[in-house]
Amino acid sequence: METQKKTTIGGQAIIEGIVMKGPRKSCTVVRKSDGELVVTEKEISPPGSLWTKPILRGAYTLFTAMKDGIQAINYSASFFEDDEPDVPPSKLEIWLENKFGSEGLNKAILGLSTVIGIALPVVLFLLLPSFLGGFVPGSWGVLARNVLEGCVRIILFLLFMWSVSHMKDIRRTFEYHGAEHKTIFCYESGAELTVENVRRQGRFHPRCGTSFMFVLIIVATIVSSIVFSLVDITNPALRMLAHLILLPLVVGISYEFNRYAGRSDSVVSRALRWPGLMIQRLTVFEPDDSMIEVAITGMKNVIPDDGSDNW
Repeated sequence: METQKKTTIGGQAIIEGIVMKGPRKSCTVVRKSDGELVVTEKEISPPGSLWTKPILRGAYTLFTAMKDGIQAINYSASFFEDDEPDVPPSKLEIWLENKFGSEGLNKAILGLSTVIGIALPVVLFLLLPSFLGGFVPGSWGVLARNVLEGCVRIILFLLFMWSVSHMKDIRRTFEYHGAEHKTIFCYESGAELTVENVRRQGRFHPRCGTSFMFVLIIVATIVSSIVFSLVDITNPALRMLAHLILLPLVVGISYEFNRYAGRSDSVVSRALRWPGLMIQRLTVFEPDDSMIEVAITGMKNVIPDDGSDNW
């Protein structure tokens, strides 16, 4: 894809909408059932100087993106609660609302969903394979154990992505994902942000979160192989603990890799990002024009006037 510039602007698909995030503010755009676009903007507080350093900025960016993303998904879902059939509240729901109040209960649910949303991929793609690796017979050797863990991670990741991509509601979200990528490509190409111009763009972007997750799995396997070759840990619980301790380092290295692959067009970077682009075939689909309109609206609201998004 020919580009005139590289931008730091990124986005995330949510339920019937998109979040675009620029250097100074983010914009959430949701299309309601009646076709109306709801646009919400939010100023972004810059991170402290410590969190702008290589490796450390990766952990900060991933945690912030996951937290904000889960909250945005819950926000977008709130517009469609009236579309669901009325179901009487359970006794537990009534008790919780009486105990904490409606607002307190909503905050608690949001906090819980955020924790679960962040913990789930860590448990599924990192800790579970590590736990299983602890049961590999010691006679197999350290290398065999680590390779097996890596294969389990990749298989779980691919199966998970493949299964959710076949869910009707999730597929629409992945179509919005395509609209986000195409809009960013259009902006980077220097073309006017119109539906026609966005539609002709490619849908696989090197800075995609799907590619990042795949890179993270590979880096986790490499880092753990190096560490566990020096200190052979076979106890399943201790292996999980060691992976948790290594997680910030793994995330940081993966983030720096993704930054390099996203801004460089060298032969090496294209080769390194190719697997991640192929994985996007499971999570990035062609959008319709209404989805592209949502992405364009979000994009226009976060483009800075001073070019501070230039990479």
